[in-house]
Amino acid sequence: MRIKTGDNVVVISGKEKGKRGSVMRVLPEQNRAVVEKVGMVKKAQRPTRDNPQGGITEIERPLPVASLMLVCPNCGVATRVGARVAADGKKVRFCKKCGKDIQ
Repeated sequence: MRIKTGDNVVVISGKEKGKRGSVMRVLPEQNRAVVEKVGMVKKAQRPTRDNPQGGITEIERPLPVASLMLVCPNCGVATRVGARVAADGKKVRFCKKCGKDIQ
């Protein structure tokens, strides 16, 4: 997967189109990612020891990775991501627009 935890992404399709956020969790087996404050849904919670009140809470739902695009930290624009082998032999991601490495 080209998107990793901690990346800044923008949603490119769906009802959340245009929203930006940071990736909190990646689910590679489902090709989905959870983005902070994007795709909020309401969930009924039973009372537990941690939450004795219970009630309705809002959580982020996983979004398909195909509807997310990485925002390059160097040029600040949504871009496609490439992969190449660096001089030290490690595989690195790079921005297809500016050509700089993404860390």
